Amino acid sequence: MDYKTKRTAFFQNMPNYWADMYGQEYSLYGVHRVTDEFADRLRKFADRAGKIFFKTHELLSSDLVEDDTLLQLGFPPETLSYIRHRSMLPKTVIGRLDAVELDGTPKVMEFNSDTPTFIYECFSVTGKMCAEFGLQNPNDGEEAQLKKAVRSAVLNAYRSLGTSHAPYIVFTSHEDNEEDRNTVLYLKELAGVPSKYVPLKELQIISGEGLFDGEGRKIDVLYRQTFPVESLIKDVDPESGEDVGLQLMELVIEKKLAVVNPPSAFLLQSKAVMAVIWGLHEEKSPFFTDEEHDWIKQCFLPTYLEPDVFIAKGESYVKKPVFGREGDTVEIFDGTGTLVDEDKNKSYKEYLYVYQKYAQLPKTHFMTENGEKEGHIMTGIFVINGSASAFGFRVGSRITDNLSYFLPAGK
Repeated sequence: MDYKTKRTAFFQNMPNYWADMYGQEYSLYGVHRVTDEFADRLRKFADRAGKIFFKTHELLSSDLVEDDTLLQLGFPPETLSYIRHRSMLPKTVIGRLDAVELDGTPKVMEFNSDTPTFIYECFSVTGKMCAEFGLQNPNDGEEAQLKKAVRSAVLNAYRSLGTSHAPYIVFTSHEDNEEDRNTVLYLKELAGVPSKYVPLKELQIISGEGLFDGEGRKIDVLYRQTFPVESLIKDVDPESGEDVGLQLMELVIEKKLAVVNPPSAFLLQSKAVMAVIWGLHEEKSPFFTDEEHDWIKQCFLPTYLEPDVFIAKGESYVKKPVFGREGDTVEIFDGTGTLVDEDKNKSYKEYLYVYQKYAQLPKTHFMTENGEKEGHIMTGIFVINGSASAFGFRVGSRITDNLSYFLPAGK
């Protein structure tokens, strides 16, 4: 059988999976081979980078950092009370580091700590694809850890409210987005606790009282894996004109609602955090230990709030909005400050930008329904409850966007 026939036969057994997106092939029928050494190196990198991010969160959410500093880092004023809110949950329950291999060493490109997708692909589809090709799954056992983490997060989120009745737990997403909806339904099934899926459009807020479903039942825990806070703060009721997103954040602060991922994950989602980390590293700040400074040097790319350093050195750099998804609004510049590549989508232009040293994604060949192609490969590795977990690859253009393919890892 040819590639297309085999691919169709394989994915037709996954009715709740988005093997195609935007009318074209997304999930490749194939495996990118890795070694045990690669997997071990990648997970060590993720553990170390995660620890650096989490320690930086402790600083940025503390009273040592004034509101003006957070505003200068691009956080919307409406979110300041929310990101300072303390939760019983880990800094992020499900986060994903996007990394580039540079001279055999993974480097952080960004940390999708609040609303990462790519979950079902790495934790479930990868194992099935490896079995199809008779290979070992490098993510073997990680789905069980994800299940434990999601279940624990939901129950701990409920306990943080200090109530005693049986919890009403709701998983939500935009109902018409296949990837978002099925990612959330996958996590709902994994959690294995009594819960309900309610589309975002059916949720209702009664100011000062709580969040309710379409039938008027009050929600205790909201799992919003794919709905980012930067979108939430813009959410306005079309009929009343009320800022329902801001009201929802206030419910969290008042402990009338618990959310997963927690507020700390939104703080870490900002790419400006990487500029803070690199700035503290360059000034040899005692905030980080000598060992942690070594980790930053190994794991992070120079990142600033202005491009001046790169232009002075004649180095290529990437301009990224502090909030954004799928390469949207990302631009690449050469050492003279001349634009050389950009994503055509410009959805996040209103945000502050960071400027990061450009590290070209390595290239690989892969098979598609349209024949063999060459593309740039980016590694995504999950950090679950603070520990390195499953990983996979996206392949496509120099800027990984929403049209890039998913390529499973296998040994």
